[in-house]
Amino acid sequence: MNIVLLGSGNVATHMGHAFTRAGCRIVQVYSRTLAHAASLAEAVGAEAIDVVDGVNRNADAFVVAVKDDAIHDVICQMPEINDGMVLHTAGSMGMDIFAGCVPRYGVLYPVQTFSKAKAIDFSSVPLAVEASDDRTLAGLRDLAGRLSSRVFVCDSKQRLSLHVAAVFACNFANHCYAVADELLKVHKLDFELIRPLILETAEKVMKHRPRDVQTGPAVRRDATTMAKHLTLLQDDPDLVKLYTLLSEHIGRS
Repeated sequence: MNIVLLGSGNVATHMGHAFTRAGCRIVQVYSRTLAHAASLAEAVGAEAIDVVDGVNRNADAFVVAVKDDAIHDVICQMPEINDGMVLHTAGSMGMDIFAGCVPRYGVLYPVQTFSKAKAIDFSSVPLAVEASDDRTLAGLRDLAGRLSSRVFVCDSKQRLSLHVAAVFACNFANHCYAVADELLKVHKLDFELIRPLILETAEKVMKHRPRDVQTGPAVRRDATTMAKHLTLLQDDPDLVKLYTLLSEHIGRS
């Protein structure tokens, strides 16, 4: 399968390598910055371009992996293609963003966090797919199935809820790690001390529902301990608000 990859960031980079390992051919990589396109294109054996209307019209799939607010502009700039399917990879963008722009379209959303510094085994990454018609869905299932054994169909509203859940589970959780790191630094302690705690918590939710393994003073209704924590945080009103809000939410669960 011949693929044009529109984007050169974290998602595009990982997907480009995954497609290549799966036996697909990346024919072009697009980026507004030619140097960025060239870097990824060289790695996957493709042509680098920096204008959307220069894409190869005969590709089987056009994967748009750019920032959410740039997806519509990229799609609308595409030339009339022959018969390929145009896909975006965003969790928060509905499939209706394609309406009136291209004839065959869909979504290929990887439920994973990506950074260029860490390799990802795509074979276990859940891939959410949605398509404009049965034929496109069949082609999309085939493409996604080359990357992962965990391919599932969900509509745009379901995918949005999945994206919000991922933000809570990944982005917000990671920010809490950052807060913990800063708090430890203030008191001359190393973040390394709580890495085993983080790992144990993550391993628990691999086997149990998160609510069933919730621990801590909030779930125990331990007002004395929470008061001590709030006293320690009193010089940072934002952390006091965050601690209080999270504790109250846990307490209501």
